[in-house]
Amino acid sequence: MMKIAVVTDSTAYLPKDVREALSIYMIPLSVTFGNETYREEIDISAEQFFEEVKQHKHLPTTSQPSIGAFVELFESLAQEYDAVISIHLSSGISGTYQGAVTAGSMVSGIQVYPYDSEISCMAQGFYAIEAAKMAKEGKRPEEILARLDEMKTSLRAYFMVDDLTHLQRGGRLSGAQAFIGSLLQVKPLLHFENKVIVPFEKIRTRKKAIKRIEELFAEDAKTGVPLKAAIIHANRPEEAEQWKQELSSMYPHVDMMISYFGPVIGTHLGEGALGLTWYKL
Repeated sequence: MMKIAVVTDSTAYLPKDVREALSIYMIPLSVTFGNETYREEIDISAEQFFEEVKQHKHLPTTSQPSIGAFVELFESLAQEYDAVISIHLSSGISGTYQGAVTAGSMVSGIQVYPYDSEISCMAQGFYAIEAAKMAKEGKRPEEILARLDEMKTSLRAYFMVDDLTHLQRGGRLSGAQAFIGSLLQVKPLLHFENKVIVPFEKIRTRKKAIKRIEELFAEDAKTGVPLKAAIIHANRPEEAEQWKQELSSMYPHVDMMISYFGPVIGTHLGEGALGLTWYKL
């Protein structure tokens, strides 16, 4: 039987106990405040990060793992595994996936299958969890990748930010859209399309944005098909918990969890961002 390792990067924001239970390996991205660089999920937590942001005048910068770090990880996995499926945040917003591709072509003794989730955060985490479960069941890499592609067809994610300037400054949303947004005080609903973050709809208030996400979710949830979903928040745990209780009472058949926007993605979305992601089981 082929031994397959599953790797994802830190922007999946998978809790440590989940990674350990499923033997998912994590390669970190980093945030830099001034001269201090922190590997997210290792040197700095989401809570610490949002505190740190308040202490600094300038937003931190973010950086992807070096190719050397990937090579080192893949070479160490080669001691024990035959193949690795390496699942990363969208290649449209980060070079991390490309780093895995390059490193994969440089190592020997292990077959590397990089996978572009075309998204990030817990939506990316869902792919890693699914891949890890299948790897434990002894599925072949091709079967796992086919299932990830199948998940991609039903996976949805919508999120809103309190302040568009982060996305604009980080170059993750075009300037004109950010300018119009701040002018009208809109809370645009955002999503990933063709691997990048784009506005889905312009909405006036936070309350209406949440309501609209609920409507989009209901389109899939009310059919009664089994779904797995995650509420994702940027330093708003109480709000996330309350939303989870409301949605869970409306849709008891949905497996609902809470996740978070950590440092790297939080740099681009800012505190107060809120999202919902789901896919068909």
